[in-house]
Amino acid sequence: MAAVWTVKNKDGKVLEDFTGASHLEVGRKVVPTRYDAFRLHVSSSYRELFNRALRQILELRHWEIVRVSRGR
Repeated sequence: MAAVWTVKNKDGKVLEDFTGASHLEVGRKVVPTRYDAFRLHVSSSYRELFNRALRQILELRHWEIVRVSRGR
């Protein structure tokens, strides 16, 4: 079983457009502003800005990033 990350809305429906191999990858798809993947890994202040933007969007839309298992 492989695990993937995705977004669920407030009704528990999986939003297939927001699926990825990591929480960070999914977050980058959710946030409309482009955030550099390398900088997110090496800069805590940059990651903090990203996390704040992501949290605001998720709260506004009543979404949640979750890990789900998928069969291979």
